[in-house]
Amino acid sequence: MYLKVRRQDVVRIAPERLGEDIDKLAEELTQETFEGRIVGDRSLIVLTANIKVEGEGRIVHGDGAVYQNVSYDAITFKLENQEVIEGTVCEVLKFGAFIRFGPLDGLLHISQVMDDHIDIDGDNQRLIGKESKRDLKSEADVRARIVTVSVNERSPRESKIGLTMRQTGLGKLEWIEEDLNKKEE
Repeated sequence: MYLKVRRQDVVRIAPERLGEDIDKLAEELTQETFEGRIVGDRSLIVLTANIKVEGEGRIVHGDGAVYQNVSYDAITFKLENQEVIEGTVCEVLKFGAFIRFGPLDGLLHISQVMDDHIDIDGDNQRLIGKESKRDLKSEADVRARIVTVSVNERSPRESKIGLTMRQTGLGKLEWIEEDLNKKEE
């Protein structure tokens, strides 16, 4: 889920950068330091804006850099267990599919695709239901639920996010529509 929050943090201004315009420098360093990072509540900071220098900076003995307080608006993407997401299949492998939603990818294990035995068509990168004949391949739009989250704070793109589509109302969007039409008949 995307949220807009006001945050306060500290940026490090290296000694060789002292003397530059403090507002421009604070904006540049805030973007470099925080965008693409995961913060304490497991939120990924996607974008920073409206960056303001707060008070005077402080120099730490032995470092020579100035540590400057800044406040800024951040657009964050927060992962919640059990949250229902919509995304696009970006890769199909023999053990499942990777689903891109927001700025991250989650793994839809082959056992969580559907309530049907699945055949793997590795040449065409497809997962096919043996009885239903429903297939899942790259570029398919899907609705899934987050079942596990293991956040990698150092490298957010390497976070482990487990997904499932084995529930009513989840799956490839075409399957959901087909199921709704069958119920109406």
